[in-house]
Amino acid sequence: MRLKTEIFAAALVRNVFARGDFAAIERKGAAEGGALFIRQSWRDGSETLYAPAPQSFFDADDSGSRLFERRLDRQPREAVSDALAREIRFDPDLWIVALETEAIDGLVQIGGEEREDDGGHPLFRR
Repeated sequence: MRLKTEIFAAALVRNVFARGDFAAIERKGAAEGGALFIRQSWRDGSETLYAPAPQSFFDADDSGSRLFERRLDRQPREAVSDALAREIRFDPDLWIVALETEAIDGLVQIGGEEREDDGGHPLFRR
């Protein structure tokens, strides 16, 4: 079973703060199953946009996990804002979480990258 987007977003923000970095929910969408987009801000003013990964990235046994793909990498803020505006026109129920952190590893799983086999979800590690 998959976590509600509302719970996943709150846990993501909490875990970023626990690392000593900053995070905020920029846009709330559908609490149950809205798509979640992550915008990561870098010190040089650029941003990286992470979007829900396409179904082709999932294994047959990954029915409950959330997997992301890098949609834009270190682009100007305006490019990320434009991409998100297009996504909102397509899906007005989406969520946006803004992060100010140097490393997103361990917070969410990025498609195409090796995953750690810790027996649990990366947000809820012990």
